[in-house]
Parts: sequence; structure tokens; C-alpha cells
Amino acid sequence: MRLVGPSGEQVGIVPLAKALELAQEYDLDLVEVAATARPPVCKLMDYGKFKYESAMKAREARKNQAHTVIKEMKLRPKIDPHDYDTKKGHVVRFLKQGDKVKITIMFRGREQSRPELGFRLLQRLAEDVQDLGFIESNPKQDGRNMIMVLGPHKKKTEAMAEAREAQAARKAERQGTSDAPAEQQSAEQSVEQPAEEPAEA
Repeated sequence: MRLVGPSGEQVGIVPLAKALELAQEYDLDLVEVAATARPPVCKLMDYGKFKYESAMKAREARKNQAHTVIKEMKLRPKIDPHDYDTKKGHVVRFLKQGDKVKITIMFRGREQSRPELGFRLLQRLAEDVQDLGFIESNPKQDGRNMIMVLGPHKKKTEAMAEAREAQAARKAERQGTSDAPAEQQSAEQSVEQPAEEPAEA
């Protein structure tokens, strides 16, 4: 077998007995790392430590992994201006979080004969949020609905990192403001405390 030392150095091709002897000498495990190679490759390592470190790396990778989420927002062609602003606010929040947003315009009755109303509304929304997102899927008719998908300029991982930083900053700010009154109160107490009168002889 081809043997790799504990620090990654090449020991060379050695018989199994010699490899086991070296493993005992270093108080390490002999681990086969490439069984299909010819000759097979084995390494001297602390297998328990290796498994622990691998598990920690996998856990960290899962923690930083971003799952793409598609949020959905439904609008009517003749939406009230206040309702439009509310819906747009939700779209802005989703895009800031790094999520995609599926916008659905729902047509009813005679509205189905006026698809241009829905198209103009989708175009207006896309323009209003163009600093945060872009049109990933152009408006298209789907039965009684018209659908458009907006994608965020910011990646999900970046949005998550910024959210964590903002949360840490808010936490630090809260701690700072909660400590300040206590310090101020102790300072006031020390000022208000009267000086002790000298004892009479």
C-alpha cells in the first residue's frame, strides 16, 4: 500500500505489517483513504478527531447554506393605491431578504379582456423595486392570471450575513442604552450624598 504520514508527507509503498507498526508507534489509526487506487492509499491519522472535524465542517456548511425561497404576492388589476403600497412593501422586504418573488395578477369577469392593465401594473412594480430586484421571468398570461417573477440583486447568503450583522448591532445598542442609565444613576447618587459632619468632641 501507499502510505501517507500524519502531516500529509509521503512515506512511500510499504507492506501492511510495516504500516500497522508505524500506526502503533505514532499512536494513530491506519485509515484507507483511496481503496480503488493501485496500490491502495492509506493514511496515519487520529480517526476520531478526523470524524469530529468533518462533522463540524459539514455543520458549518449547512449553517451558511442558503435555500432559495420563492415568495408569492397576489394583486388585482384595479388595486387601490394604499393596497399597492402595502403589497410593494412586502415585495421590497422579500427582495431585501434575498428571496425571489412571484407576482400574480388575478383577473375576474370583464377584467380578462383587459390584460394590458395587469401588464402595466407588473411593469410599474418592477420599476418601483428595480434597485433591489430584476425581472427574472417576464409577465405572461396563465389562464385567468398573469405572472411575473422578480429576482433579488443580492444573494441570499449576503442578505443573511447583513441581517446577522444588523441584529448584532441592535443588540449591542440595546445593551449600551441599558447600561447608561445605571451609570448616570450611580453618578447622581454620589453627587447628592451629603458630606459627613465632623463628630463633636
